[in-house]
Amino acid sequence: MGQPEMSEDCIQMYFKVKGPITQFLGRAHLCRAQLCAPTSSDNLEEFENCVTQYMKAINFAKGEPRYYFLVYNASVLYWHMVRPFLKPGCHQYVIPSLSQIVSVLNQTEEEDKEWRAELMLELLECYLQAGKKEEAAKFCLTAAPFIKANVPHKYQQIYSVMVRHELMDELHLKMEKKTSIILSVSFHINSLKAGVLSGLKVGECVGWLRPALHTQRCYLQDPGKLIEIECLECELEASRLENKVRIYLRTAVEVGLRGQRARAPGKPCSSLPPTEGGTSPACLRTARPPPDACHLSPSLMTLLRCQVHMEMAHIEEDEDRLEPAMEHLQKAMRLDTLGLYQDKLKMAFTRLQLCTMLYQSPERAEDRAIMVIEQAKKAIPKDSMRKKRALLVNAGLALAPDTFQIVLDSENEAKVSTGKTRGRFSYLFAKARHHMLSVDKAAGHLRRLGNENDQERIQIWAELAKVARKQEVWDVCRTASRFCLLYDNIKAKKSPRQKRGRKKRATEGSVQESWGHPEGVLPKQRAHSLLRKFAEVGFISAEVPGAPLQTQESLQRLPLERPAYGQCWWVCICRTWIESLSEYTMNNWLHSAEIGLEIGEAWVVQNAAVYMLNHNHHLIVAGRQRELVDPLHKLLSIIKHGYSGLSALDAVLLVMLCSALARGLIISWIPTQMPEKAKKLPKPNMFHIPLDSAAATEIRTAVEVCEFALSQTSGSVPEEVVPTSVRQQLIATWVKAKQMAQQQIGPRLGTDEQSTSEDISSVTRVLVALEMYSCNGLGLMDFTVPPLAQVVKMASECSWSEPLVELQTLTRLTHFAYAAHDHEITMTCCQMATQLGIKYLRVFGPVETQLVAEMLCTATCIQGRSIMENLKGRKQLRLVAAKAFGESARFGGLAGSSALVMLAARHYWNAWLPLLSSAVNRKKAKAAVQKLISIINKTEARKQVDIFHLLG
Repeated sequence: MGQPEMSEDCIQMYFKVKGPITQFLGRAHLCRAQLCAPTSSDNLEEFENCVTQYMKAINFAKGEPRYYFLVYNASVLYWHMVRPFLKPGCHQYVIPSLSQIVSVLNQTEEEDKEWRAELMLELLECYLQAGKKEEAAKFCLTAAPFIKANVPHKYQQIYSVMVRHELMDELHLKMEKKTSIILSVSFHINSLKAGVLSGLKVGECVGWLRPALHTQRCYLQDPGKLIEIECLECELEASRLENKVRIYLRTAVEVGLRGQRARAPGKPCSSLPPTEGGTSPACLRTARPPPDACHLSPSLMTLLRCQVHMEMAHIEEDEDRLEPAMEHLQKAMRLDTLGLYQDKLKMAFTRLQLCTMLYQSPERAEDRAIMVIEQAKKAIPKDSMRKKRALLVNAGLALAPDTFQIVLDSENEAKVSTGKTRGRFSYLFAKARHHMLSVDKAAGHLRRLGNENDQERIQIWAELAKVARKQEVWDVCRTASRFCLLYDNIKAKKSPRQKRGRKKRATEGSVQESWGHPEGVLPKQRAHSLLRKFAEVGFISAEVPGAPLQTQESLQRLPLERPAYGQCWWVCICRTWIESLSEYTMNNWLHSAEIGLEIGEAWVVQNAAVYMLNHNHHLIVAGRQRELVDPLHKLLSIIKHGYSGLSALDAVLLVMLCSALARGLIISWIPTQMPEKAKKLPKPNMFHIPLDSAAATEIRTAVEVCEFALSQTSGSVPEEVVPTSVRQQLIATWVKAKQMAQQQIGPRLGTDEQSTSEDISSVTRVLVALEMYSCNGLGLMDFTVPPLAQVVKMASECSWSEPLVELQTLTRLTHFAYAAHDHEITMTCCQMATQLGIKYLRVFGPVETQLVAEMLCTATCIQGRSIMENLKGRKQLRLVAAKAFGESARFGGLAGSSALVMLAARHYWNAWLPLLSSAVNRKKAKAAVQKLISIINKTEARKQVDIFHLLG
C-alpha cells in the first residue's frame, strides 16, 4: 500500500514477540528483506543485509517440504533485487548468495525447471565475469546435463559458452559436439552478441542465419524443434536490435567527429582533427534513439547506457538545458561502475555546476579557470579580440599564476631588450634569447606543482588551448598547449606506457567478454582518452601560426649578409633557436602519431601525416626532400608497425608519403644529369658507378619504401586504388632507385604485386617502361627496355582513367621514338596525342587546358622535327613540317609559354628558309609569318600582364 514505515513497525513488533514457527516467519523475513533492499547498487552494506534476510527465509523454508514455495518466492524476489548488481565489477558480490539459492532449488527439486536453468546460466555468467574459470568449469559439470535433459531449448546457450571459454575437455567436447544447424546457429547468435565475429559484419551474419533457420524449419516435423527454431529467430532479432543500438551511438559520434578532419595534402590545413567534444548536436538530434531502446534487450548493457547518457548530456548542454544535462551526467556516473569515465564525468559535472553559479567566485584555482573558460566560450563575434584574450589569459593565470604570463610574453616583442647594441643581428639574437629563457620557465612551474590534480589540469589546459584556437588568440593557444604537453613529457619519463598488443592476464574481478551482453567488452584503458587528448593538443601546438616561425624567413637571408665581427655566434644561436622550433613542431606531430598507434586510432596517425606533408609542401616542391628523411621515415615506421593494409592511412596519402621519403633518400646520390642532346638511348651503357655503404643502404631503403607503397596500392581492393597521376610519381622514384641500386627490372615491368585489376596492371607496366627509357643514357646502368613498338601497343590497349596521364604518356612516347630515330612510331604517337589533346581542350578547365596545350605544343614540334629529318629530298614535306611547327606555336600560345612559342617559331623559320628564294613561296609564307608574329606578341603581352598581377 506504499507505507514502508508502518510495515517496518509491524515487522519489528512481530519479531519482538516469539510467535509459533510457521510459514509467517519466512514471510516476515521476506518482508524485511524487501524493506531493507538497497536503493543504489553502490551500497554494498545494504545489499549484504538484504541478502541475509533472504537467506534466513530460504534456510527456514528448505527444511520443510510444505514450505518449499517460500524458497521459490524468495528466489524470485531475490532476483528482482539483485539485477542492478549484475554489472561489470559487481558480479563477484552476487556469487555466494546466488550459488546457495541455486543449490537449495536443486535440493528442493523445484518443479519450475526453466527458472532453475535461468538462474544457473546467470550464475555461470557471474563466475566468468568475476574471472573464476575453474569454478565455472566445475559448475558446468552439473548445470549442463540438467539443462540438456530438462530445458533443451537453453542447452545451446550454455554449450556455446562452454565452447568459447574452453570449459570442457576435448573428450567431453567431442561427445557433446552436434552437427545440428540449430546448435551452430545458436553459437553464432551468441558470438554475434559478444562481438567475436571479427570476419563478418552484423548484417552479413544475420543474412546468413535467416536462410539457415528457414531451411531447418522446412525439414523438421517435431513441434519441439520448431518451437526451438522460433526461439532462435526471436533471439536473433533481439541480437540485431542490440547491435543496432550499439552501432547507432558509435556512428552518430563518428559522423560528428569526422566532419572536422584535417584536409588532404596540398590544401590549406586549417581544421582541427576530431576532438572528444566535437560531436555535432544536429547529427545526434536527428538520429536520437527512443528513450526505452536500450531496455528492449534482455542485456543490462550498462556501459552502453552510460555512453548514451553522456551523449544526451552533450545534447542538453548544447541547447542550454543545464539541469537535464547534469541529471544525465549523474546517471552516467552511477552506471560507470568500473570508473572508466569517472574523471571525465566529474569534470563535466563540475563545469556545469560552475555555469549555474552566479555572483560567486570558486575557491579552487581549477574551478576558477573552468568558469573563465566557460565565459570565454560564450563570446560573440562582435566582441573585441582584447576582451576575448583577457578572459583566456585570466584562465591561464588561474592555473599557473607564477609562470603563465612569463611564457606568454615570450612572443611579446615589447619585452625584448637589445641593450645598447642596435642592429638587425642583435635584435634577432635578443628575440631568440628572450623566447628560450621565457619558455624554459614552464617546466619549473610543473616541478613546483607536482602531481596535484594533474589529470584535471590536463583537461583544463587542453580546453583552454582549443577555445583560444577557435577564437584565434594564437599566443594563448600556443602557451596553453605547451603547458598541457609538459604533463605528457613528464608522464612518459616516469611511467612507460603499456606496449600495444600485449594482453593482460585476467584477474579476479576483471571483466571478460560476456557471452550474452556486448557491454562486457570494455575500452582498453582509462588512459585512452587522456592520450588522445595529448595527441589533439599536439596537433594544435604544431598547427597554429606563430610569430617565432615567421622569423625564419629573415634568417633564410642571413648567409647573404656578412655579420659584423663578433656577431657570428649570434647568428648561430638564432639558427639553433629556429631549428629547435621547427623540430618542436615536427616532434609534436610524430608524437601524436605514436599516440595514435598506441591507442589504436587510425585517424590520429592519418592526420599527423596530413599535417607533416602540408607543413613541408614547399620543401617537397623545391626538391629539398632530403631535409625530411628522418621525420618521414619515423612516421612511416609508425604506420608500418601498427597497421596492416590501408586501414590506418588513406591510400593517396600513403603514396605521397612514401614518394617523398624515397626521393629524399636518393636525391643526394643522383649524379648531375647530362644534357638532353647527349642522350644516346639505343646504345646501352654498362658502366656502373660504385656506391659507398651509406649510399647503398639509403638506396636499398628507398627501393623497399617504394615497393611497400606499390604493393599496398596495387588495386586488389577498391579502396586501395589511387589516381594514376599520384602513383606515377612513386613509379618514377622506384625506377630511379632501382637504377641507382644497379638492379634490372624484369620483363613484367613492375614489382611482384598480385593485382586483380588488369587495367591498373597494364597502366603500371606502361609507366614503368617509360621511366626506364627516361633513365637510360645518363651515365648510370642502362635498363634492358622493351621495344618501343611493344610499349606503344600496350599503351593503346590500356584503359586510362585519367586523360592527362594518357596524353602525357603519348607525348613522352613521341619524344622517345624521335630520339630513337623511329619516324613511323613518332608519327603514330604524335597523331594519337594530337587527336586526344584537341578532344579534351574543349572540355577541360583553365589549368588542365594549359597542361594539354603544353603537351600538344611539344608533340607537334617533335612531329615537325621528325619530318625535317626524313625529307630525303622531298621539298613538299617541308611545307608539312612548317605546318606542324605553326600548330606547335599556336598550342604554345594557348599554354601562355613564350619559350615554347619562340622554339616553334625558330623551327618554322628554318623549315621555310630554303624555300624563300622563290617569290611564290614568299607570298605563301607571308600570311603564316604574320599569324606567327601575332601569336608571339599576344603571348608576350599575356606574360607581362601575369607578371604585373603577380607583383601587384
